[in-house]
Amino acid sequence: MSALEIGLVLIGFLLPLILLGLHIGVALMLLSFIGVWLMRGNFDLATRLVSLTFYGGISDYIFATIPMFVLMGLLISVSNVGKDTFDVAEWALRKVKGGLGVATVLSNTVFAAVTGISIASAAVFTRVAVPEMIRHGYQPKFAVGAVAGSSILGMLIPPSLLLIIYGVLAEESIGRMFLAGVIPGLIMALAFMAMILVVARLMPNAVVVPGHQSRIEHTETIVSAARKLVPLAALVVLVLGGLYSGYFTPTEAGAVGAAGALVVTLLRGKLNGSNARQIIRETGYISVGILFLLIAAGMYSRMLTMAGIPMEVGRLIGELGLGAYGFLAVYVLLVLLLGMILDSTSILLIVVPIAAPIAKTLGLDLIHFGIITVIAVEIGLLTPPFGISAFTVKSSLDDDKIKVETIFLGAFPYVLIMLAVLALIALVPATTTWLARGLM
Repeated sequence: MSALEIGLVLIGFLLPLILLGLHIGVALMLLSFIGVWLMRGNFDLATRLVSLTFYGGISDYIFATIPMFVLMGLLISVSNVGKDTFDVAEWALRKVKGGLGVATVLSNTVFAAVTGISIASAAVFTRVAVPEMIRHGYQPKFAVGAVAGSSILGMLIPPSLLLIIYGVLAEESIGRMFLAGVIPGLIMALAFMAMILVVARLMPNAVVVPGHQSRIEHTETIVSAARKLVPLAALVVLVLGGLYSGYFTPTEAGAVGAAGALVVTLLRGKLNGSNARQIIRETGYISVGILFLLIAAGMYSRMLTMAGIPMEVGRLIGELGLGAYGFLAVYVLLVLLLGMILDSTSILLIVVPIAAPIAKTLGLDLIHFGIITVIAVEIGLLTPPFGISAFTVKSSLDDDKIKVETIFLGAFPYVLIMLAVLALIALVPATTTWLARGLM
């Protein structure tokens, strides 16, 4: 068998191994090792590839970004900043039809700017927003759909773990990837809010239980609202302002953000011995898991290059005459299908090492390509049967009457909006590249 044939056979084994329960990182490393061994006929060379990848795969300073932003997100999650943000948005939008839904999206948008983890957003706002919406007569399907749908903003609006992982895999600047996510993230948030307002106006029974009368009473004032928003606003300005101004590198921004989040959590009296240990433990688990996956992806990428698969696929696309946008359409469809059965990180690890070199060959901007990839991957968080955001909402609910299928149905309109925004961004590259290429 040729090197190309060996590589293609091993790619064919990857998905079955994952579906059978083998950890994605272990599967990538095992197949990469076997691939190099078979292609070169040298067991020692394959062993050296493993040792070199482990030593050099995550030795770069930029990888410290991951634990720093994870720590910041976890600290913010326990500090009640999410609840305060929702309270203020609820008060500001109390006279708007569907206002609590808009408040949920708005709160998730702001919260995303300091967490970077969709799952954290889904868990926080399930506990904060869903009971409040149901108490005020909102349909349970609408309430859980709004939380699940808007939670995906955590992986698009920077800082975002998926943008960091894509930047590493595609060898693109993480700072530029963060900048590229700003405009698409805001477009997505505005589209979600517009959809809620339109549905609340045209189909009010889909939003509020018919005949339910509710008045949202608040003792909130402009002063108290401003006081609640100050910690979050300060963190956003500190982290993103320092990053976009060039004063901080992404790693330094993560460290400053984690320190700032620690100060906020301490000042609010939300940190104790028990949850401090839990935060440190979770930071370690999440960070080590991601870093291990990146090491495995590095091996996988080297094996694919050695087999010549990206070049061969690029040549085939050229012969078929698909062009850049034809390739993009097929690629997005593949990612959407994978999103139904795999988690976000696994999809990136599988497709980016193959697709990024091809996209570059076809003249696509890898930053623009990265945002399209992340949006397509995030749609998978809301689609059955995997839909991890929907399952996170379900696991965080106190109400057993709300089934997971109700959450998927409630999130479906958000999937349609995401597909529309994805098409817009694919057709208008400036939505991603204007800030990323202009400011850095």
